[in-house]
Amino acid sequence: MIEILVDEQKHGFEAGVTAAEVLADKDAIAARVDGRLVDLSVRLEESCTVEPVRFGSEEGRKIFWHSGAHLMAQAVKQLFPEAKPTIGPAIPDGFYYDFDVPKPFTDEDLGRIEERMKKLAKKQIPIIHKWFPREQAIKFFSERGETYKLEIIKDLPDKRISVYEQGDFVDLCRGPHVPNTGRIKAIKLLSVAGAYWRGDENNRMLSRIYGIVFPTEGQLKEHLARLEQAKLHDHRKLGPALDIFSFHEEAGAGLVFWHPKGATIRRLIQNYWNREHLAAGYQLVVTPHIGRGRLWQQSGHYDHYREDMYTFMVDNEEYVLKPMNCPGHMLIYRTKVRSYRDLPLRMAEWGTVYRNERSGVLHGTIRVRGFTQDDAHIFCTPGQVEDEIFGVIKLSLKMLRAFGFTDFNVDLSVRDPKHLDKYLGTDEQWDLAEKSLISALERSGLKYHRAEGEAVFYGPKIDIKLLDSLGREWQCSTCQFDFNLGDRFKLYYMGEDGKHHSVYLVHRTVLGSIERFVGILVEHYGGAFPTWLAPVQARVMTVTDKEIGYARNVVRQLVAAGVRVEIDTRSDKIAYKVAEAERLKIPYMLVTGAREAQKQVVSLRRHGKGNLGTFSIEATLAQIGEQANVPG
Repeated sequence: MIEILVDEQKHGFEAGVTAAEVLADKDAIAARVDGRLVDLSVRLEESCTVEPVRFGSEEGRKIFWHSGAHLMAQAVKQLFPEAKPTIGPAIPDGFYYDFDVPKPFTDEDLGRIEERMKKLAKKQIPIIHKWFPREQAIKFFSERGETYKLEIIKDLPDKRISVYEQGDFVDLCRGPHVPNTGRIKAIKLLSVAGAYWRGDENNRMLSRIYGIVFPTEGQLKEHLARLEQAKLHDHRKLGPALDIFSFHEEAGAGLVFWHPKGATIRRLIQNYWNREHLAAGYQLVVTPHIGRGRLWQQSGHYDHYREDMYTFMVDNEEYVLKPMNCPGHMLIYRTKVRSYRDLPLRMAEWGTVYRNERSGVLHGTIRVRGFTQDDAHIFCTPGQVEDEIFGVIKLSLKMLRAFGFTDFNVDLSVRDPKHLDKYLGTDEQWDLAEKSLISALERSGLKYHRAEGEAVFYGPKIDIKLLDSLGREWQCSTCQFDFNLGDRFKLYYMGEDGKHHSVYLVHRTVLGSIERFVGILVEHYGGAFPTWLAPVQARVMTVTDKEIGYARNVVRQLVAAGVRVEIDTRSDKIAYKVAEAERLKIPYMLVTGAREAQKQVVSLRRHGKGNLGTFSIEATLAQIGEQANVPG
């Protein structure tokens, strides 16, 4: 007999019982055994803790959607035997699978593949995990001409290769997966695109199919409705349409050109950020855009990210366009001896960095090659760590809420207890760091998900993911311990005992890159920014040329009150002017006709709400002023 903990209660089972039998949960699609994700069919031989994994969780969706990718690949292989599967991961909104095919898939092909997927799902084909000895795996995929799978196996150090079998389809995969294809009830293939193998332009172009699957048809319908809404919020269309930013092929891909309105939004965000950080005790710094290659070798970035860095030669020495701001802050800290009395030292910067992102991953302002990051580093003593982490969380939530975000998912990423040798730093450092992160989260009242094994090799972290108006998750705020840079740059402080001590280093960002954050804001608000953030808060419009003088006087009063205002004196009909202002999502529209000019008032309109009535200039300023301040 073995003891298994389920729902905080211990139960006795015979060794060899499956996770499915232990849970007896019809909604479970996989299980978590002692923190490790496994198939429901896994047999339990020792005492352990077992938890159900359902579709409603992030892990559950990834498992479900990855199973959808396998189902699609099986359908493709049946319909197009010459297709060579490559990889098919789950992504935040579904999955994709890349295939090497003689000619790209068409929309008509997608319809056929989708129908075949539905037939395979109805057959409830068992999805079985198997282990092949390395040579057997090579022989198996060689006989089937699966050259891409062979290339993947070549890069794996494992002596045993994990595969999943469902009927006539076998794929390389670590899993886990749903128990059988019948768990997939709703299927929709969304689009087809080109993608280079392994994202390298020098490799063969593949045909990528995007899709989504759900446990119920209702969930699929809701998702498709959200996708339609998302199209209306797409920042890549709204940004240029609202005159916020543009991209230019002749300048290069992934480089954003900010128009006056976009530059205004950036300035408003940065001014608010600066104000809040100064109030929170941060000191603002500026570091160069380039540096010697040896600086990035010292930081360790050169060895890990060399192919993503822009390099060039100066006086026979290699220089680098700054890919991250961290080394610059380390050099500033090191310019003098720091005492424990100087700590905590909070150093922050809007630092512009450049990364050689693959063209296939560039996406509007969300993923670019040049961006400005709100980086900060906190240098502190061990005893200050928890309060500093709590301060980061408090500041992050305050600022994100000011921009209109109210719902968050929080991840705590810690070491894999079974592979401690993979991580830098001492056990003492990791224990203090993890306990500090947990205590700070509990003080903040945030619910969080503990992700064992998700910490990076140089420290544990907290990720705060915001949910936008369409329920989509965006990673913005991160609070990350770094046990790497402090050691590499030999950062110390003089303690009360008169001895040198290693400084604790916390790397954090609140908004992430301003390019990405503006893109998120455009999609969150559908371009209709709150008044305080709108690049143009009001537009004054004349009915005829006779009111131009009065309209200009109204503009002067608004400008004097600090309102960002435009004037429209064109000879077009007022209905057209109003419609255009609505299209541009300007919060307030002030109509000045003959009657308004005579009474020294304006007809006030609100975007999306229509006519509010007739108001004096003072009353109009009061209405705008109520909305023009940063929330909180």
